[in-house]
Amino acid sequence: MSENRTSFVNSADGRTLAFEQYGDPDGTPVFLLHGTPGCRLSGRHPDESRVIDAGLRLVTYDRPGYGQSARHKGRRVVDCIADVTAIANELGIDRFFVKGGSGGGPHALAVGARLPQRVIRVACDVGVAPYEADDIDWLDGMDPANVREFKWAQAGEDTLRPELEKQAAQAIAKVEADPTALLEEFELSPSDLAVLQDPRVQQRLRATTREAFANGVSGWVDDDLAFTVPWGFDVSELKVPVEIRYGATDVLVPAAHGAWLAAHVPNAIVTVEDTGGHLSNPDEGLEQLRELVAA
Repeated sequence: MSENRTSFVNSADGRTLAFEQYGDPDGTPVFLLHGTPGCRLSGRHPDESRVIDAGLRLVTYDRPGYGQSARHKGRRVVDCIADVTAIANELGIDRFFVKGGSGGGPHALAVGARLPQRVIRVACDVGVAPYEADDIDWLDGMDPANVREFKWAQAGEDTLRPELEKQAAQAIAKVEADPTALLEEFELSPSDLAVLQDPRVQQRLRATTREAFANGVSGWVDDDLAFTVPWGFDVSELKVPVEIRYGATDVLVPAAHGAWLAAHVPNAIVTVEDTGGHLSNPDEGLEQLRELVAA
C-alpha cells in the first residue's frame, strides 16, 4: 500500500481531485467510495494479485477535503456525482459498477440514481439513511460516541471542526501505537473486534488514517454536515439494480438504517448479516466485489 500511484484531475468547477486505480487495467471497472472518515486508500486489498485474478479494475478517490483532494465547502451528498463523472471521463470509463461503504453508501446511491446510463449496479454496504426521513429515529441504536459527533454537526461547523481536529489527532496517535485502539471508545460487536485483530486491517488503518487527515479534517467536517441535511436526491429515483447490505450488530450505523434503505430503495436486493457489525476484512470485501460484478 506504500506504492504511490495517485493521479489528479480537475473537477468541473476547477477543484483538484486525487484518485487511484489498481487491479486489472482491462478488468471490470468498479468505483469504490470510501467511508467517513476515509480516503482513496480505504478498501484496498493488500494483495493486488487477487484483485487482478478477480478481473477487477478498482477506482478510488479522496472525497473533497480528504487526502489530496481540495475542499468543496458546503457540498451535499449529490455533489459527488460530478466528481465521479470527471474521474470516469479522465479514465475513459463509460460504464461501471459503484460500491460505497458506511459514509460512502449514500454517495454510491447518489451516483446510481443520477447516472443510470453509466452505472450498471450499486452496492451500499452499512450505509446511513437520510437524516430528514420521518420514519426513522436516526440516532437510535447508535453508539454514544457517534451520537456526540452528530450532535456537534447539528450545532454547525464552528462547533464540529475543533472537536474533529482533536479526534483526528488522537486517531493518528492511536494507529501509530496500536490500530486496534482506534475505535476503543465504541462498544463494538464481537464481529468488529475480530476484524480489528487482522494484521492486514491494522496496516490499512495506519495508512488510511494518516492520509485521510494529511491536509486537515475538512473532508470529515463536510461529510458529517452533508449527512445532517437533505442529500439532494431521493433514493426512490434509483432505477439501476441496488444491493443493500448491513449488519444486525452494527453500533456505528445501526441496523435500522439498513432496514430503512432496504424498504425505500426500489427493488433492492438485501443482505442482513445476523452477527455482522460495521467492519469487514479484506477478503470479505473482495468477495462482495466479486458478487457485485457477477450479479
